[in-house]
Amino acid sequence: MPVLFGWRARLNQPADIQKQNERSVLIDGIGVGIVTGVSTFLGVFLTRLGASPFLVGLITALPALTGMLLAIPSGRFLERQRNMAPWYSIPRAMVQGSFILMGLIPFFVNQQATAYAIIIIWALATIPQTIVNITFAVVMGAVAGPRRRQYLMSRRWSVLGATTAITVAVIGAFLDNVAFPLNYQIVFIASFVGGVLSFLFSRRLTIPDNPPPKEEIARQSLRAYLTEMLSVLREPTPFSRFVISAFVFNLGMMMALPLFPLYWVRQLNASDFWIGLINTTNNGVLLIAYFIWTALTRRKGNVLVLRICTFGLVLYPLLTALTPRVEPLVFYAALAGIFGAGLNLVLFDISLATASPERTASYIALYQLTTYIATLVAPLVGTLLADLFGYTPALLTGAALRFVGAILFVWLGVGVTTERPRAVQVT
Repeated sequence: MPVLFGWRARLNQPADIQKQNERSVLIDGIGVGIVTGVSTFLGVFLTRLGASPFLVGLITALPALTGMLLAIPSGRFLERQRNMAPWYSIPRAMVQGSFILMGLIPFFVNQQATAYAIIIIWALATIPQTIVNITFAVVMGAVAGPRRRQYLMSRRWSVLGATTAITVAVIGAFLDNVAFPLNYQIVFIASFVGGVLSFLFSRRLTIPDNPPPKEEIARQSLRAYLTEMLSVLREPTPFSRFVISAFVFNLGMMMALPLFPLYWVRQLNASDFWIGLINTTNNGVLLIAYFIWTALTRRKGNVLVLRICTFGLVLYPLLTALTPRVEPLVFYAALAGIFGAGLNLVLFDISLATASPERTASYIALYQLTTYIATLVAPLVGTLLADLFGYTPALLTGAALRFVGAILFVWLGVGVTTERPRAVQVT
């Protein structure tokens, strides 16, 4: 008991700003995990509403379209802000609040109209989501610093993964016991719990103010800024090699993303229980996986983990496409969760390590732009291939693109450095 009360005292009364920030990051992760668990069922909800594969593909394509249009201008805008923390917490709350609206819509319109209304709401939510995707890396990097960011993010993503797994498990069991569509409505409306928790603690983050931009940058026109940012990719730098390799790999990642729920429901006739179990397993393994990968990167660096995880993630769409039963997918989802944890960790670290320290927001925005392009094109191509040739060939194409991306990471030497792995400060 004394240990428990001591832990609670430290939770409620952090010793300093760093402890307060780390506590806020972790509790924010719990809130995000709840909403992420709910969002896992968005594609399934649309599928059960009778939405076409094209509409389901828009779930991943729409954020990309908005991001392509707004990433560079957003990076320029954020680069000029003195304090970036509010630009992380407030837009995230707006995105999380969109799920409440999605839950309310079926009370007013029929199922077909509900599917289109959800897509419209999601399209609007992609505007603040674009800002969140840029500010997340910048804010989290500023909270922890180079020596602690992997350690802190491994803890955050472990907490987020565990919360998501529990949320998905509860939702999966709940959905099978309540009539459709009321079951999904209750789940989406209840997501406000996670949204409120995330907002309350993310708004407490305290990070150093950005230095004022140099005069030539401050006076730079948007066109000149865009030209400068795109020229960064033509230079043979560690950042450009990283972005090019990640772009190809993300094509394979995003192509398969909307195909999984379609394959589960329409090819394998999976119930909500099995869909929930697959997603629970995928997120549940993160609790252990992040700590394993953090320990390995501390000893061996990012390169080994990057290569293991990229080639490992080729297996998920490959094995899924070759599986005629739903039961093995639980094991495949566990493998994907393990490899995905390591990939998230090293890509986050490499993106910050290779970006220009003076223009981090702009470089992260440029990286996000290429990710958005992949996210827009690949899901639409994937669902088109599924309509023309079936889900198995489409999933195999996604696996092939992932393999090419993994080869590029090796060939271009992404993450390779002459520095010894950084010692991670743990407290």
